[in-house]
Amino acid sequence: MAQKFEQFTTEIRTPFIKLEQLLKLAGLTDTGGFAKELIQQGQVLVNGEVCTMRGKKIRNGDVVTVDRFEVTVSAPVEEEA
Repeated sequence: MAQKFEQFTTEIRTPFIKLEQLLKLAGLTDTGGFAKELIQQGQVLVNGEVCTMRGKKIRNGDVVTVDRFEVTVSAPVEEEA
């Protein structure tokens, strides 16, 4: 049986946010310490792949999955230099 995800979008005002910060902003963790633990334990997916880098830059359109929650990030797109 396929797992059902609770999907929502989190909007940020900068071109990217660090993974650890996004987990707190989106309300998936209460503290940075818990976010760090989840990431290091391999319980966080970024665009369908396990990510163990707390500082991973999450940009517009990236999808972060934790447990049964799936967060899509809405962010301003960086201008090409």
